Amino acid sequence: MGRMVGMVHTVCPNVRLFNELVSEIIPGVEVVHLVDEGLSPLSGKRHHERIIRRLGILSSLAKESGAEVIMLTCTAFGRLADEVKAMVNIPVFAVLEIIADETIELADSIGILGTHPGTLASASEIIREQAALRGKKVTVKTLLCEGAFDALKREDWNTHDRIVLKRLAELMEEVKVIVIPQPSMERVLNQAPEIAQKKPVITSARVAVQRLKDKLDSSRGYRL
Repeated sequence: MGRMVGMVHTVCPNVRLFNELVSEIIPGVEVVHLVDEGLSPLSGKRHHERIIRRLGILSSLAKESGAEVIMLTCTAFGRLADEVKAMVNIPVFAVLEIIADETIELADSIGILGTHPGTLASASEIIREQAALRGKKVTVKTLLCEGAFDALKREDWNTHDRIVLKRLAELMEEVKVIVIPQPSMERVLNQAPEIAQKKPVITSARVAVQRLKDKLDSSRGYRL
């Protein structure tokens, strides 16, 4: 039996995206996906215990299936990886924490584009925290793509992509680097690659899968 990683999602389109990236970056590694669309409405500190319980259950199921590493792909929940890890006793990574580490190395003026308010709040908080820990001063501007998340849920990709592209172009004018933390938004860059050439754009899914590869490479002598 080959090696397996687990991924916990809150939207179904992420399954295909991450399958494609895993096939490209760590071919031969199997992925078990678990999707809970009921998690998105629970973002916020008042739902913390409920979110942790559900993420722990899903991660436990992935572990039962043979996953040796878990990736939390939703970016609306902040720093939850350590709490989930304590419940399953295997490595757990969160996409949002990974891209925060990458971003603060690039610029002091950071823009965050999101379709979910919870994502913007969590991403902004974590980037500021990471910058403070490293003694760096940053300014963070967030921009919500209103209506895009609802379009995603009904699989109206034309509307979703149109809104995201419009807001991305606006944010480009105000910051030095842009973070697109939600994996579901990355598809828009393929439609307008010239936009991403103007300023650095950090996308979450590819960086996250590379981090999974690094973890697998470092354990049990695994090499691709």
